[in-house]
Amino acid sequence: MTFDLERYILDHISPEDPVLAELDRQTHLRVIQPRMLSGHLQGQLLTMLTQMVRPRYVLELGTFTGYSAIAMARGLDLPGAVLHTVEKNDELYDFAAEYIERAGVRERVVQHIGPALEVVPRLGLVFDLVFIDADKREYPDYYRMLMEGGMVRSGSILLADNVLWSGKVADADASAGGSDRQTQGILKFNRMVREDARVEKVIVPMRDGLTLIRVK
Repeated sequence: MTFDLERYILDHISPEDPVLAELDRQTHLRVIQPRMLSGHLQGQLLTMLTQMVRPRYVLELGTFTGYSAIAMARGLDLPGAVLHTVEKNDELYDFAAEYIERAGVRERVVQHIGPALEVVPRLGLVFDLVFIDADKREYPDYYRMLMEGGMVRSGSILLADNVLWSGKVADADASAGGSDRQTQGILKFNRMVREDARVEKVIVPMRDGLTLIRVK
């Protein structure tokens, strides 16, 4: 996508909330790998999808600085609805917590620190909406945990970010196994979802690729 086309799109969607705009700016100023931030376009999509699904329990794997958590929390409208977000890097906790508070969604967001594969099973919840945006090497393990661990149900929606991985998924050498572990994790995850008859799925070529998965 060209810069001009992206600018046109951003000019023709709902305006970015000032708190999220500031979070975006501060992430780029203060945090390593700021491109991991969801950003306005994806954030607006997450808000609207959350509003459409109307979940009671939301799970996010990979809090980073909190942009996507805030975006989804803004879409929660059921009484008692809550988003559980898990981040492995404890150094990001306070940064994300500050903006979750400033965005006015503190009562709807529960932050967890630790490896997702250890934290999530302890929650004992069945999730209506899941956003996967953590360690790419563990995407297949996350999928197995959710689908085989009874953490999603019929009608649950799973969203997986970065499934095109900067185009590396279409590289012949990567498909043959000659690539880094992150790319191999994404490739394995994409194959698992493609071959899983329990779900409906579509890849949206937005940013770095977003897979929408519905449990039948």
